[in-house]
Amino acid sequence: MKRQKIRSILLLISFLLFPITIYYFSPALIIQGASQGVVVGSFIVFGLMFISSLFLGRGFCGWVCPAGGLQEGCTLAVDKKCAGGKLNWIKYFIWVPWILAIIVLAILAGGLSSIDFFYQIQDGISVSDKYGYIVYYFFVGLIVVLALTAGRRAFCHYVCWMAPFMVIGSKIKSVLPIPSLKLRPIQDKCTSCKLCERKCPMSLPVSTMVEQGSMENSECILCGQCVDVCAKGAVKFSFGLSQK
Repeated sequence: MKRQKIRSILLLISFLLFPITIYYFSPALIIQGASQGVVVGSFIVFGLMFISSLFLGRGFCGWVCPAGGLQEGCTLAVDKKCAGGKLNWIKYFIWVPWILAIIVLAILAGGLSSIDFFYQIQDGISVSDKYGYIVYYFFVGLIVVLALTAGRRAFCHYVCWMAPFMVIGSKIKSVLPIPSLKLRPIQDKCTSCKLCERKCPMSLPVSTMVEQGSMENSECILCGQCVDVCAKGAVKFSFGLSQK
C-alpha cells in the first residue's frame, strides 16, 4: 500500500497548490487567448496532458490532478459509487463546442501567432485578486457538490474538460504501436471478491473487466488501487504494447 500513500501525498500537494495553478487548467483563458491569437498556459498544459496520455494513459488524473485530490478527500464524508455509464458523455457535449470555439476564434484572429504562458496570470499566481477567489471557490464548490451528491469523482466522469484530451490520447496509443503503462489482468487468480470494485475511485466494474481479460476502459485513471488491494495479485501494472 506504500504506492497508494505516495499517490495520496501527491494528490494532496497538487490540491494545496490549486490556488496557484487553477488558471493553468482554465478553459476560459484558452478561448480568450485564441481570440487574440495567443497560445496561453492552459493550452500548453493540455497539450502536455495529451502527449503524456500516449504513454501513461490517464495517469495524470489518478496521481496529480488537484480536482482528483479534492474529490478523493470528499469520500471521507460521503463514499458512494458514481453511476457513470452513458452519463460520461456529458463532458463531451461540453468539450466539443469548446474546442470548436477555440478553432473558430483562432481563425478569426488570423491564427495563433504568439505564446504567453502567464497570460492573464499576475506574477504566475492564479488566485491573486478578488476575481480569482470567486473563480477558485466556484470550481471547488462545483467539484465538492458533485462528489457528495453524484458519487466518487463525479466531476471527472461528467464535467471535466481535461479528461477528453487524455481519453483520445489513450485511444490513439491503443491503436498505434506505442508502448505505454496499462493494467494487466490475471484471470485465474481472481476470486471474484470484488474488493477491487469497492476501492476503485472511478466506480468501474473492475472484477468484470478482470474476468473478461481486458482492463481497457476510458474512465480508468491508472491509480493502481485495484493492483494494491488485491491480495491474490489478479491485476498488475505493465508497460508495453497493447494486446491486439
